[in-house]
Amino acid sequence: MTRPEIVTARKLRRTMSLPEVMLWECLRGGRAGSGVKFRRQHPIGPYIADFYCSAAKLVIEIDGEAHDRGGNPDHDQKRDAFLNENGYQVLRVSAAEVMKAPDEVASAIVARVAAPLHRCAVPLPAGGEDF
Repeated sequence: MTRPEIVTARKLRRTMSLPEVMLWECLRGGRAGSGVKFRRQHPIGPYIADFYCSAAKLVIEIDGEAHDRGGNPDHDQKRDAFLNENGYQVLRVSAAEVMKAPDEVASAIVARVAAPLHRCAVPLPAGGEDF
């Protein structure tokens, strides 16, 4: 039997918003030039990410006007907290930005994916040096 969140994710893939479709066309199959794979409407715990890059543990959320109304800001904060606590980075992009310049948004996302996840606080010693 298929888990409920997978059924929901499949439904959401068929009913993506215009900004989601535009960004997906730029990101899918490494079209943004990164060679990095992205997934759309990907279940993570009790939530479904708009886009997800497993190589960078990066969740990309497209925020439209609905995210600013009602209980959505609280829901988004809880969702972000859950994702952060479980080792995911969350990048929120406004739907208006995607509509205006989808290629630029995709390039910025790819640049973020290319950045290292962790930075070494102290440079490693050169060959033969002691700590």
